[in-house]
Amino acid sequence: MIKWFRSLKNYFSDAWNELRKVTWPSRKELINSTLTVLVVIMVMGVLLGVVDLVLTSLIGLYLR
Repeated sequence: MIKWFRSLKNYFSDAWNELRKVTWPSRKELINSTLTVLVVIMVMGVLLGVVDLVLTSLIGLYLR
């Protein structure tokens, strides 16, 4: 049981040390990246919606 607690302590200690090495983005970089992701998601959503409508119409015409 003690060995388990010791390994758990080592795990969290190692994880904390790795987090200290991380280069965190600035607030401005984070906002720009988030906005970029949101815009790309919206554009892809619209494109996929248009493709879906076109394919649905084509299949509807074919089945008539």
